[in-house]
Amino acid sequence: MEPGTDAPATLTRRDGALVLSGRLDAHAVAALWREALAAVTPGATLSIDLAGCSYCDVSGSALLLALEDKAGSRATLTGASPQVARVIDRAHEAYRTSPPPAPPTAPSLPVAVGEAVVGKIEDLGERIAILGRTATSAALTALNPRSLRWPDTWHQAEEVGSRALPLICMIGFLFGLILAFQSAVPLRQFGADIFVANLVAVSVFRELGPLLSAVILAARSGSAFAAEIGTMKVNEEIDALNTMGLDPFRFLVMPRLIAAVAMMPVLIIAMNLSAVAGMATVMMSLGFPWAAISAQVVNWTGPSDVLGGLAKGLVFGAVVAGIGCSRGMSTGVGPRAVGQSATAAVVGGIVAIIVLDGIFAVLFYLMGW
Repeated sequence: MEPGTDAPATLTRRDGALVLSGRLDAHAVAALWREALAAVTPGATLSIDLAGCSYCDVSGSALLLALEDKAGSRATLTGASPQVARVIDRAHEAYRTSPPPAPPTAPSLPVAVGEAVVGKIEDLGERIAILGRTATSAALTALNPRSLRWPDTWHQAEEVGSRALPLICMIGFLFGLILAFQSAVPLRQFGADIFVANLVAVSVFRELGPLLSAVILAARSGSAFAAEIGTMKVNEEIDALNTMGLDPFRFLVMPRLIAAVAMMPVLIIAMNLSAVAGMATVMMSLGFPWAAISAQVVNWTGPSDVLGGLAKGLVFGAVVAGIGCSRGMSTGVGPRAVGQSATAAVVGGIVAIIVLDGIFAVLFYLMGW
């Protein structure tokens, strides 16, 4: 199939036929491809002279098939050596007997809706299974605290808590400052500037402190949980834990879940104090002394306001960590899988926080709290 001559491939015309000579290898075919196709007239009889062709591989056969497809009929090959003819015949056999790929068709509306519903049901089933495994791991950890990887838990607590404090304090201070400025304008019309302290303190302690802290936790730590565990899933590290007989939920999920729940009260208290500091800055700039501001805050808020916010924060922390870890555990394959898991963790965490906050609002109203 490879005679001695190594002359470069050339394309010429002779008596209405295409003359291909030299080596029809990948390098030569790449150089001749456009010129050869331009020399073929669709619908015309195609004759190819291969007497001068010393070598032909799969690339050369592909060129001949492309020429035949453009002409619309099988070419008449002349002068081909037995070795070259054998390669071309095999290419023809493989190409002509293989069915052409079916063009992609969009599914009908009922099929698309059905596939979407089935996918959502499967995803819900997977979420419930992960929730059950997490609850089982939590119960086993409570019965045997020594099984928990405490160094990992302290590390996750540092990531969730202490490293997030600067961001929490900055946002809390700015939020309290903005609320005070926006509230002082309408209340000043009624000479009730002093009640800005009451408004900001009550709203932050009961509602905004836990809510903002949980949103920051979801955006900062929930996405990190999903990305870390998702990367382990893609790298088959979780499969390695299962192979060694180790529970990945106890090794990976429980430290993050416990750290998030334990650190949420710290984040909420930091958010509350920062918001009060921002409000006090505005109030003092308006001429109110610190004694009057602190008296309003103490008289209008009580332990129930703070404890109610902390109770909501514990639930928010567990939900955010659970969603982040579950998204990481269900990470698929491919270069976009980890990013999709992180995005789903943030979106799912924030949506769950808002829904739970509405449920808590109704419960607290019915309880008269």
